Amino acid sequence: MKRQFLELLEKDLEFRYAVAGYLGLSELLKRLDSIEEGIKKLWENQNKLWENVNRLWEEVKALREGQNKLWENVNRLWEEVKAINVRVGRIERRVTRVERTLEKLTLDVEDEARIVVKSRLREMGYEVEVTSLTLPEVEVNLYGASGDLCVIGEAKIRASSNAIDELNKKIELLKRFYPDKLRPKVLRAVYVSLAMPDLVERAEREGVWVLKATGDVVKPRM
Repeated sequence: MKRQFLELLEKDLEFRYAVAGYLGLSELLKRLDSIEEGIKKLWENQNKLWENVNRLWEEVKALREGQNKLWENVNRLWEEVKAINVRVGRIERRVTRVERTLEKLTLDVEDEARIVVKSRLREMGYEVEVTSLTLPEVEVNLYGASGDLCVIGEAKIRASSNAIDELNKKIELLKRFYPDKLRPKVLRAVYVSLAMPDLVERAEREGVWVLKATGDVVKPRM
């Protein structure tokens, strides 16, 4: 059979062409099968690619939704901050008004104290000009000196026994830095609109003059 087939290929031109055509078609079919497999794999890869793309779009969509929520929260926080700033501004204005009122009251009390202390000293036979004393190391609300007497005091709206501590500290500073401002007799005084009980008790014990516009709370010891 093989020998006959080879002889036909050698002698019969038509048979040779027929065989050659058959062999070419077979090779073509094989190539087509290979191409089909390749196309199938490409479609599978493309489907996987589209699945990945869709998954990515879902993730992007979720990120955008999260970003939108984040911006909503940021805007809400800014609104809250603005509201807080408005409230803080109102509080600051109120505090400023209170500070101005207290400052005015303090100045009024100091001016009132100088007038009342001067008047009370005159009644006791001492002509003393009562002013404030402002020095680099110490400031005193009430100060006056005449002859062998000087009065050193504090003017406050409300005072406890701490006012005496402040007064004693200022007198010590005067002794150290400005002894010429003192006299043999030093009258300590606290002028106060409202004297706390501990101030009154300590002033009576230590001989500190406590007074207000209507009269003496603790009488002076001269």
